Amino acid sequence: MELAEAKQKFIESWGKLGSEWGINRTMAQVHALLLISPEALTTEEIMETLNISRGNANMNLRDLIGWGLIEKQHKAGERKEYFFADKDTWNIARQVAKERRKRELDPVLKVLDELSKVTGDSKDPEFRTFSKSITDINKLAKNVDKTLDTMLKAEESWFWGSLFKIFK
Repeated sequence: MELAEAKQKFIESWGKLGSEWGINRTMAQVHALLLISPEALTTEEIMETLNISRGNANMNLRDLIGWGLIEKQHKAGERKEYFFADKDTWNIARQVAKERRKRELDPVLKVLDELSKVTGDSKDPEFRTFSKSITDINKLAKNVDKTLDTMLKAEESWFWGSLFKIFK
């Protein structure tokens, strides 16, 4: 397989993977392109390589900046904006975990905390079932949150070493 074909395959695969994780396919493809580009790219270069419109490129670049996955750069004497992705996969994983936590887990934890305060008759089977389910889900969600917190604060080698010890 030639390099150009391999790059295209990676971009397509990263886009598919992103869409399976609930991220816009084109956003993941823009990220993939920037991951494998040794130099920062302009919007025009991204549009041309991925065959997407300016609006689509701008929207996805803004989203990637919002997720903290890419940076906008300026070059002295040029008006164009350049975009560059962090190539460190551990940093990428931590940043994605941080954003998903903020967007998905934190709101769920807030609702579960509110629902765990519901009062009722402890002899009522509906209340007992509801209360137990909410308590169990809340406990699981808080454990996931603690694990994410550990991951976000940890160095890569320590985190993976600790995780693999669990599965031995």
